[in-house]
Amino acid sequence: MTVSRLPQFCWQWLRTPSPGVLYDRQLVWTSLLLMVIGLVMVTSASLPVGLRLADAPFLFAKRHAFYLAVAIAASVVVMYIPVHWWQRYSGYMLLLSSLLLLAVLAVGRSVNGAARWISVAGINIQPAEIAKLSLFVFLAGYLVRRHGEVREHFRGFAKPLAVLLFFASLLLAQPDLGSVVVMFVTTVGMLFIAGAKLWQFIALLITGLTLVGGLIVAEPYRVRRVTAFLDPWQDPFGSGYQLTQSLMAFGRGDWFGQGLGNSIQKLEYLPEAHTDFVFAVIAEELGLVGVSVILCLIFYLVFKALFIGKRCLEQNQLFGGFLAFGIGIWFAFQTMVNVGAAAGMLPTKGLTLPLISYGGSSLVIMAVAVALLLRIDHEYRLATSQAHQRNPYQGKEQNNE
Repeated sequence: MTVSRLPQFCWQWLRTPSPGVLYDRQLVWTSLLLMVIGLVMVTSASLPVGLRLADAPFLFAKRHAFYLAVAIAASVVVMYIPVHWWQRYSGYMLLLSSLLLLAVLAVGRSVNGAARWISVAGINIQPAEIAKLSLFVFLAGYLVRRHGEVREHFRGFAKPLAVLLFFASLLLAQPDLGSVVVMFVTTVGMLFIAGAKLWQFIALLITGLTLVGGLIVAEPYRVRRVTAFLDPWQDPFGSGYQLTQSLMAFGRGDWFGQGLGNSIQKLEYLPEAHTDFVFAVIAEELGLVGVSVILCLIFYLVFKALFIGKRCLEQNQLFGGFLAFGIGIWFAFQTMVNVGAAAGMLPTKGLTLPLISYGGSSLVIMAVAVALLLRIDHEYRLATSQAHQRNPYQGKEQNNE
C-alpha cells in the first residue's frame, strides 16, 4: 500500500462495518485509544499532586494503570456473558446497588465533605457508578417487559421513576447531585426511545427542573457554585477560583497547546487537575486540536452505541437496543457536563470524563458498559448472519425484484 492511499484506507476501515467479523472492531479501538489517552493525561496532570502528597510523582499514574488493567480484565469477562443474563438478573443488580448506597451512608469515606466511597482493602469503591449501570440495565429490562404499558398508561411510565426517586434520595444524602442528574436524563431518554407520550415528558422535565432548582437553592454551597459559574471573576480567589484557573488553562492552550507535560495550571493552581478537571489540562497541553480529536473519539463511541441500539430495535432485540441507547445517552450527557463545567459553560459538578479521568470505579464501570455494547453488537451480528445463512437467496431475490 502506498502512502498516498493510507488516508483513504483508514476512512474505509472506519466506516466499514466488517461483515466478516462478529464484533465491532472500531468500537474496540476507539475505547482503547481513549483509555491510553486517559493514562497519558492523568500521568501528566497528577505529577505535582503525587509529589506533594507522597513524594512519589507517579503515584496516581500507577494507580490509574492498575485500574485500567482491572477495567480491561472486567471487560473481557463481560464480553463472554450473554445479554439475556443481564436481563434476568437486573433486579438483583438493582438490589445490590441499593445496599451499597445504604452502606456508603453508614461506613462511607468522606472526601471534601461528601461521603461517596467505601474503602475495601485499601481500594475506594464508589457505589454511585455501580448504581448508574444497574439502573440502566434494570430499566432496559423493564421496558421490554412493560413496553405496551409504558406507551399506553401513565403507571407504566411512573414505575421506573419511583426506582429513580429511591436512588436519588440515597445519592442526595451523600450528597451527589451530579449522578442524580445523569440518571434522570438517561432515564428520560430511554423512556422517550420506548415511546412514552409527549405530555408525560413535558411534565417530567418541568418537575425535574423544579426539583433541581429547589435542591440548588436549599444548599448554600450549590448556590455559590451557580453564582460562581455565572461570573467566576467576581471572586477569583474564592468561589470562582477553580473555574478561573480552568479558563486560564483553556486560554493558554491556543490552537496546538503548550506541549505534553508543559501545563502550568496543574502545578497546584488548578484543584482536582487529574480528576474532574483533566479536560482543562488537556486543553492547555494539547490545544484546540487535541481537544477536538478527543471529543470526536468520545462522540464516535456515542454514535456507535446509538447505531447499535437502533439496529437491535429494528431486529426486535429490545433489551439490547434499549440498553445500548441508555449507554449512549449516559456517555454523551456525562461528557457534556464534564466538558461544560471545565469550559465555564455549566456549573461545576463532580462528574468524570468517560474513560479518561482518574477514578477506579468510573473507569471500570464505563469499560464494562463498553463491553456490554460489544456483546450486544456481537449477538446482533450472530443472529443476522445465521438468518442470512438460513436464507442465502434472500438478497438475490430482492435484487431480481
